[in-house]
Amino acid sequence: MKKIVFLTGTRADFGKIKSLISILEEKREFEVFVFVTGMHLQEEYGYTLIEIERCNFKNIHTFKNHTHETTMDLTLAKTIEGLSHYCKEVNPDMIVVHGDRVETLAGAIVGSLNNILVSHIEGGEVSGTVDELIRHSVSKLSHIHFVSNNEAKKRLIQMGEITESIFTIGSPDIDIMFSDQLPELAIAKDYYKIDFDKYAIVMFHPVTTEIKEMQKYAETFVDALLQDNHNYIVIFPNNDLGSQHIIQAYEKLKYNSRFRIYPSLRFEYFLTLLKNSQFIIGNSSAGIREAPYYGIPIINIGTRQQNRAVHADIITTDYFEEDIKKALSIIDSHIVKIVTDDFGQGNSNELFLQCLQKDDIWKLNHQKQFRDLSN
Repeated sequence: MKKIVFLTGTRADFGKIKSLISILEEKREFEVFVFVTGMHLQEEYGYTLIEIERCNFKNIHTFKNHTHETTMDLTLAKTIEGLSHYCKEVNPDMIVVHGDRVETLAGAIVGSLNNILVSHIEGGEVSGTVDELIRHSVSKLSHIHFVSNNEAKKRLIQMGEITESIFTIGSPDIDIMFSDQLPELAIAKDYYKIDFDKYAIVMFHPVTTEIKEMQKYAETFVDALLQDNHNYIVIFPNNDLGSQHIIQAYEKLKYNSRFRIYPSLRFEYFLTLLKNSQFIIGNSSAGIREAPYYGIPIINIGTRQQNRAVHADIITTDYFEEDIKKALSIIDSHIVKIVTDDFGQGNSNELFLQCLQKDDIWKLNHQKQFRDLSN
């Protein structure tokens, strides 16, 4: 039996790995452990540990990794310490991490320095900002790569990763997007007491490399929304440095009847609400990944998704209030083409399982190798 630890620190990465955890839990040849940390344990952001516990996974371990300073380097250090102790108890054969968070980097460091295979979900992508530094660092610390598409695979090969360690499985959240697990719209709206007939979704995150300007950017964004006439479902940002500026700016929206504000939404309920929305506005990767699959118009603000694989129909604007208002004035007539094949076909969990069931993957060399492009 192979012991596998999945690490999750945010509602976003849990949505990406949930189907992977679930499919392994059903197989007797795997013993699955879920290490829960980060935003999941913070009341301010919805205490999303509850959503993980609802899945009834057999082995869930929680660890609070945030210090009162909440800087990324100290969060990284504390996560490394907590995960290292946990891995010494569990003695896993593999650690699975996702994306480009500091918790992800902690998982890759713990695994690579303790002779544990590290599998990275969605490496080889272009994130923009400091997230890109983290994502590529994780890739270099990982032994196995489960990528979304061939473009990501090419980037990893360019970084010197060996082809035998890269497996294209698509983006795992697509598994859930088109599954029968999504609730009906009426159920989702009733659950969150949303009485809008029509609405858009707001997801605006801090950009750590622009921390000095984030308060101004957040206030400008909110002012533009207040001068608009759409109804909005507003979801709190992630907990990166600068998030408090955004949350404070949202105070202006609290008593306006056109806005409903939530620290977090259950992933399946969020997908149902997104699928039936008029558009999504902000700088979330949901506007790059999930929204195009549903054919939902997107207004992407600022630099957070800069250089990422962006769907051609996305309306991109800067942080100026007039430019945001201009984008809002044309969004209702903006039509997008539904994406069908950029990030897989909704069977990432099955492809992931097939890879882990083969002996070859467990025989990959724990000593990282660098392969030149000429080879």
